[in-house]
Amino acid sequence: MYVGRDMTELTMTKKDDWSDSELTYFQHALSQMVPYLNSEGTTILREINHEIESRGGLSRKEATWTSGTRPISD
Repeated sequence: MYVGRDMTELTMTKKDDWSDSELTYFQHALSQMVPYLNSEGTTILREINHEIESRGGLSRKEATWTSGTRPISD
């Protein structure tokens, strides 16, 4: 469950001041609603995606069955 600032507060904050968890949560939430978003919503999603890309992507915080949390070089 997401615990943090709501979209009302975040829309008044620069995307580079958003935390990784805020970017991750709202990127996922807005991506699920793409067919229903208006032009403002798609613009926000595009800005979120751009910010994630500019940070070099988001690292995985939990391991899965197929991958760990850190890349391993042989």
